Amino acid sequence: MKAVLLDPAAGIVASKTDGVALYSDHPGWAEAEPDDWWAAVCALVPHLTSAAGVTSDEISGVAVTGMVPAVLVLDEHGLPLRRAILQNDARAAREIRDIRETLGDLDLLRRTGSVLSQQSVAPTALWLARHEPDVWARTASLQGSYDWLVRMLGAEAHVEHNWALESGLFNIDMSPLAAVTEATGIAWPEFLEVRMPGDVVGEVSAWAAEEAGLRAGTPLIVGGADHVLSAFGAGLVEQGDCLVKLGGAGDVLAVSDKIFLDRRLYLDSHPMPGKWLPNGCMATSGSLLRWEQSIFNAVSLTELDDAAATSAPGALITLPYFLGEKTPLHDPDLRGVMVGLHLGTTRGDIHRSFLEAIAYGFRSHFEVFAEGGLTIGRTRITNGGSKSRLWRQILADVLNRDLISIIDHPGASYGAAVIAGIGTGLINDWSYVTSGLEEGEIISPDAGHAALYEERYREFVQLTEATASFSHSLARSSP
Repeated sequence: MKAVLLDPAAGIVASKTDGVALYSDHPGWAEAEPDDWWAAVCALVPHLTSAAGVTSDEISGVAVTGMVPAVLVLDEHGLPLRRAILQNDARAAREIRDIRETLGDLDLLRRTGSVLSQQSVAPTALWLARHEPDVWARTASLQGSYDWLVRMLGAEAHVEHNWALESGLFNIDMSPLAAVTEATGIAWPEFLEVRMPGDVVGEVSAWAAEEAGLRAGTPLIVGGADHVLSAFGAGLVEQGDCLVKLGGAGDVLAVSDKIFLDRRLYLDSHPMPGKWLPNGCMATSGSLLRWEQSIFNAVSLTELDDAAATSAPGALITLPYFLGEKTPLHDPDLRGVMVGLHLGTTRGDIHRSFLEAIAYGFRSHFEVFAEGGLTIGRTRITNGGSKSRLWRQILADVLNRDLISIIDHPGASYGAAVIAGIGTGLINDWSYVTSGLEEGEIISPDAGHAALYEERYREFVQLTEATASFSHSLARSSP
């Protein structure tokens, strides 16, 4: 959990992070305890006011962001009946197959903006009905993580537009998609109203004010999905603005002024009205480097970068599918591959090939954007991996475009705070978000390396196609 306190004139005046536990009681499960989230809110807010030297009376509005589409099953009072099931939970594989078979040829991509997957809510609901029928029978509503937290603060029950979009339960126009719920063959609770980022949805209750250290009556504003508000908080406001995130996974988001549908990507709504965020998420990025460190006896990434800096570009070709692949391939049974090894191969060569492999994965997303007619403009880069200048340079070379570094990107909570300001009228322009960013070095591509990487990228694509059947065979024999 992270909280920030934003003064529209001075920027962020206080921030604080608190850890919460994740649970995986069985392989493929991913859960969190909602009460832990609420406890963190109650601890973080008083810290912010104390650190900034302000009182709760001076807080003009609150908005919340969080992971999406996490699923909370709630009773008639809005209280959780079990742990939240998170968006990367993979327990409902059978239910996905069953619903897909029942739906037949229904074009979910055109109807909902995404295909049926482990992130869809219907398979999770069907799993609950089958395996925890007592819980499902008492379920009065479904909400996402951030909508539930703002409800706990006193807001009216609702689901935010982007949670609804990613849930797969609604058409793009936000009308419920009855075909999907009917395909589960189970009784569903009534759907909550869909609200937009920036909407005022209530005020802090007397009980929540006492618990969280806020003023009763403080306006509550709809926030949004964490990856969306992180992109918004990184200054993505204009058509073609793009963000590359080098976290544990690899994320890329771009702003489009029209709906951008491609089954290889995900579609999110931008918090600004009339804009969209087609995006992709690769299964590995920084996580691949952590694995590399583990097999190289915990050597530092700085040392690995230093070794790779003297290695020739493109000496090896690596496929980074060490956790399968999400976008744009959607193939969990792909596996990692390295080609070009010889007895003269160095640790630096291997590390450089890992950095290049992730860059090739991002390049494939840029190709999808181009095929769909979305011209990418200013491209920013954030998250932990962006601290590596070598990696930034390799990305610039592979993408053959300038990359703008964002220094100390404040993240999704900053985007939520800006939206709270917009909802309360203290901020009157969505582009305000860019004023709080500090841009760092702009990395430009090396023309010679870019030409080589153009060739290597085409070989990367061919190698993926050529080795897929072997990966699938290995995955079946060693799940």
